[in-house]
Amino acid sequence: MYQNYKNVETVKPGGLELKDRLVGVQRVTKVTKGGRAFGFSAIVVVGDENGVVGHGLGKSKEVATAIAKAVEDAKKNLVRIPLNKGTLPHEQKGKFGGARVYIQPASHGTGVIAGGAVRAVLEAVGVHDVLSKSQGSSNPHNVVKATFDALLQLRDAKSVAVERGVSLDKVFNG
Repeated sequence: MYQNYKNVETVKPGGLELKDRLVGVQRVTKVTKGGRAFGFSAIVVVGDENGVVGHGLGKSKEVATAIAKAVEDAKKNLVRIPLNKGTLPHEQKGKFGGARVYIQPASHGTGVIAGGAVRAVLEAVGVHDVLSKSQGSSNPHNVVKATFDALLQLRDAKSVAVERGVSLDKVFNG
């Protein structure tokens, strides 16, 4: 699922204290000759609030089972995100479909300045101070995936130093 990204560390859900956040529930209608058949789709983000996060989609005739399926799906694709003292290592843009997301590190005490689906993802990751802007489509499915696109492109200073084959000091001071 995350093969387009470098250095993505997938995580197994065993032994993690995962908290799930419901991003959205949609009622979908299928019109048949016998009338309307209602169903529900739920988007859920799970995370340990310490750098591990995943998202999932569940569909069912009832809301509760749709949410349960979404949580199970989210646990199947957990990834580790590099964090830096409660914020992000650097600013990043992400996109998926018509949704565009911009996330930027913030100083301590700023809080999570984000709305809707972006907030749910960032809180599940464990980011405490961040500035963000969601542009384009506000469709929660695509906004969650755009936020994941931005988070998966983040790299910490150590991995950059290893990739370039230089010391940490040289990464920061040139």
